Amino acid sequence: MSAVTLTAFGLTTTQALAAPAPAAPGAKPVPVQRLTETGQKHAQKIRGKAAADQAFTAKSKAEGGGEDESDEAENSAEGTAQYTEARTAPGIVAPGAYGAAWAQLQSMPHTAGSWDHVTEKPYNSDDPRYRDVNSNSSGGSGLVTGRITGIAADKDGYVYAGGANGGVFRSRTGGGHWEPIADKLPTLSTGTLNLDAGSRLWYATGESNTGATSYVGTGVYVLSDPKHGEFQPGNRVGGAELESTIIHALRFGGGKVWAATSRGVWSHSATTLSGPWTMEFAPNPEYLPGGSKAGDPAAPYKNIANDIAIDPKDPNKVVLAVGWRSGDTYNGFYGKAADGTWQRVGSLGDLPTDAANVGNVTFARSADGSRYYAIDQSPAVMASDPDTGLKGIYVSKSGSPFGPWTQIADKDKLKNSGSALQDAGYQPGIQAWYNQFLQVDPANPDHVYAGLEEVFETTDSGTTWATVGPYWNNGFPCWSIDPAKQTGDCSPTTHSDQHAVAFGSYQGKATVYVGNDGGIYRRPTNGQLDAYGHAKDWTPLNDGTIDTLQYYSVGVGKDPADRSGRGVIVSGGLQDNGQSILRAHDKVMGSNFGGDGADTLVDPANGCNIAEEYVYLDMWVTQNCAVNDGSWTKDPSKATSYEVAPPDKDTSAARFIAPITSDPKDGNTWIAGGRHVWVQHKGYAIRSGSEWTSAYDLGDGHVATAVATVDGTVYAGWCGPCNNVGFSRGIAVGKTDGTGWHQLNLPVDGTLPNRYISSFAVDEKDAQHVLVAFNGFSRTWTEGPGAGVGHLFETRNGGATWTDISANLPDVPATSVKILPNDGLALGTDLAAFYRAPGTSDWRVLGRNLPTTSVQQLKTGPDGKLYAATFGRGIWSFDLRRLGHGRYDETDD
Repeated sequence: MSAVTLTAFGLTTTQALAAPAPAAPGAKPVPVQRLTETGQKHAQKIRGKAAADQAFTAKSKAEGGGEDESDEAENSAEGTAQYTEARTAPGIVAPGAYGAAWAQLQSMPHTAGSWDHVTEKPYNSDDPRYRDVNSNSSGGSGLVTGRITGIAADKDGYVYAGGANGGVFRSRTGGGHWEPIADKLPTLSTGTLNLDAGSRLWYATGESNTGATSYVGTGVYVLSDPKHGEFQPGNRVGGAELESTIIHALRFGGGKVWAATSRGVWSHSATTLSGPWTMEFAPNPEYLPGGSKAGDPAAPYKNIANDIAIDPKDPNKVVLAVGWRSGDTYNGFYGKAADGTWQRVGSLGDLPTDAANVGNVTFARSADGSRYYAIDQSPAVMASDPDTGLKGIYVSKSGSPFGPWTQIADKDKLKNSGSALQDAGYQPGIQAWYNQFLQVDPANPDHVYAGLEEVFETTDSGTTWATVGPYWNNGFPCWSIDPAKQTGDCSPTTHSDQHAVAFGSYQGKATVYVGNDGGIYRRPTNGQLDAYGHAKDWTPLNDGTIDTLQYYSVGVGKDPADRSGRGVIVSGGLQDNGQSILRAHDKVMGSNFGGDGADTLVDPANGCNIAEEYVYLDMWVTQNCAVNDGSWTKDPSKATSYEVAPPDKDTSAARFIAPITSDPKDGNTWIAGGRHVWVQHKGYAIRSGSEWTSAYDLGDGHVATAVATVDGTVYAGWCGPCNNVGFSRGIAVGKTDGTGWHQLNLPVDGTLPNRYISSFAVDEKDAQHVLVAFNGFSRTWTEGPGAGVGHLFETRNGGATWTDISANLPDVPATSVKILPNDGLALGTDLAAFYRAPGTSDWRVLGRNLPTTSVQQLKTGPDGKLYAATFGRGIWSFDLRRLGHGRYDETDD
């Protein structure tokens, strides 16, 4: 679960479930479930994660992140307003920023060489090699990949899956053997996928979540021959009207396609694809681009549309579900009046229509038109109940979106259907603002799949429910941590956090596909249930040919088990998928650390020495790759990882993804950044958080965003406040022994922009020679105090003076800078990686073949390669020998 309240596998099951679940039709009664002793021990680590997330929620509310405050708007996904803050502060980014950067990227020359896809392998979250207290392993999710936010499927076994920031993949075999088909588009951010009646594939870009790590898109694209073709930029429907929006849903009726976006509801002819989109309804048009309040910090949250319901008997009758998840006066359902204006719907039966109880809504219509279903997330419930935001699930048995609607489920009914959430102190719908899908079996209007954190199924229009995809297996009596028993007697489940669903056919059998934070899964539409009301027949389709993994970090070190001495271990921290580890001769990646992964340190000389960060600076260390030989199941003291978090392990004292680093000339010296700059000199032999010392206090309200050190000199970038209201940043410089610390003079109107500091590169030959990268967009696109111009700056005197060396770089957020062994520079950004050769001033795109997605971190490995952790397409490597040693003496252009 990747949000402020929970993270994947961040739940605990610590006592008996309160009540047995009602049996699904045809199933055996569900027994009361008791947590095993081993399960209690396994949950101890996870409890701390959930507690940290709850603390962040409380902090957000205490700081006034209320109903329509813009910073609360982003503080809910992954605990991190921080991801979005880094790209927006100190102001609001105008539409078109990413599009302009992508257009410039197309005209830039490339260096020689191509990138190699490192993580194009299956990733087994249940890998028995790493089955101990700190890993996800044995939870039951099996093979995973990154967040899937759109799915479409047909009757011929073709399946289309869209990654959150990974683009569209096609399978011709009912799932598996995937191939990317949208990599030529300017964005890989997926809102939704739909197959229309003519078998055309519609791709709405702009991830359909209001989470902090969701990217906006560039509109809607249509592929007329999805079985054989690939999306091209010329496939876009209409003009630029939907650029820089999030598209929550596409709905079809009356010859039109309707789009629910973050800037209102739009429509377009579904047959004539040229011509502009038509604005149908925006509740607060003054906040739209060009409006009188477009520059207001709340503008992005004033016109959010979530879904559209079209009457199957009369396509002129339409209901719009509109509203911001945390509540606003405009929230509600709207229908068109006789005079052609959109008016708030006053009553729909059980389905609430008041602004306080209409939040994120998803509709689903049966194929025969006899039923409409809806999920409603309530701002009022979310504000008053710390354990859920769900108001309910509803049905209109008239088939009309105007009802009357009847409630068929609430959190209590769902939690008693076999949910794995309740014992953690949470209820179904805890993240209903983030986790939602709803779909009706085309062959049975009473058969419905609903997705929240878990997957629920009803075969009788909501009279009874079954949790067919529980959050995880940990805690159920069938569960076992023993590698010899795999997941015990538990049936495999899906990953948590549901986002997409589709029905199709595989080998002539009706099949349902679900997408979540762990990828895409399938089961027979009318599958089997076990004694707990859980599905017995989920199959993960994440075979490694689909890689939508969202990495925050990467680390590389020599594999001590490789006899050649050349093999390496590649490890990295992931959104909602823990820490991955790929050893030199592995055919399958494993997960040796659970929850959300964050920053990573790997010993270049021995890749089994790994420091893995959870979130908020909660660091753990292993010196054996976290391989467990099974002894932990007999003696809990024999863990393979040790918690070594500095004292700033707190939501108010560290960023969600807090920076950590080591001295490249002294691998035993580590720096960790929270409110304080922490130092320790034991390297991977550290065993306790008490072994850190504070070298410097950045100040009340300040937290580190980037740290670097060489030869005892430390550079620490910080922000505080970090949101766009009163944003401030700075750079502190000092020694690891605590001496010589001072703040550099960085006036808001000075050379360096007043934007988020994302990365440093310190010259190993001269610690006074430093590069600093800035996130966000420059003054062209950002309205805010001191936004400035440029993304990369250089000093040769320890920060006394700086020079902008951005040159011809596109105006796009910069994330990671590296000084390469040949003294060239590499820079990771939200669109590509770039290279500047020694002795030159211009930049080129680094190599070819790297997908157009966010490069979060660059690291060099002991094998002479540069590694890129991308947030949506896994880890890639580039052989630096292709760059030569001087100017562009090897080039593809």
